[in-house]
Amino acid sequence: MIYVRSGEERGHANHGWLDSHHTFSFADYHDPDFMGFRTLRVINEDTVAGRRGFGMHPHRDMEIITYVLGGAVEHRDSMGTRAIIKPGEVQRMTAGTGVLHSEMNPSEEPLHLLQIWILPNEAGLKPGYEQKAFDARERQGRFRVVASPDGREGSLTVHQDVVLHGTLLGRGEQAEYALAPGRHAWVQLARGSGTLNGVKVKAGDGVAVSEEARVVLAAQEPIEALLFDLA
Repeated sequence: MIYVRSGEERGHANHGWLDSHHTFSFADYHDPDFMGFRTLRVINEDTVAGRRGFGMHPHRDMEIITYVLGGAVEHRDSMGTRAIIKPGEVQRMTAGTGVLHSEMNPSEEPLHLLQIWILPNEAGLKPGYEQKAFDARERQGRFRVVASPDGREGSLTVHQDVVLHGTLLGRGEQAEYALAPGRHAWVQLARGSGTLNGVKVKAGDGVAVSEEARVVLAAQEPIEALLFDLA
């Protein structure tokens, strides 16, 4: 079973300095049919103006993943972390019992990123932070693990039964992923266009996959995408 959540159907909020598209219900956007998928709760595609961003604010009991598509994020938090996240790098923050953080665009150029929230496997975890770079060559033409429950293959560690993969596909290239029985996938296209198991997809689209043995993503135009393997 494959369902395409069209990018044009997402929630949208333009605050001037922030242009945000919500795959699932978020803030003032509420759609009871799109409250999340399995333990995946939020995918926001944000474009942040130069020298602007999200000031210090709280989170708790959530696994937060930041995936930068263009520009850079300056991250600070109440754990004492100060970091810059650039394209090719992925950040995981465990909010757990509570954390304050800010995310700012430190340059004059626009910042383009995906903000992802995953429900943790338990409440009250100790807050934590992790950040790693994944070379484009490791993601080219294949699904490369970037986050997992056990940190496999040098990935980030996420506190949930979710395995997150990233891929880059050139025009005419494809990547295949085997989906184990009882597992589900969500594929989010950040750039490009092509087909997923023969169904047309494009940038901004999200695709829910259930009761399929494999996921085949093929690029008509160069693709950057994330695949979530979910219980």
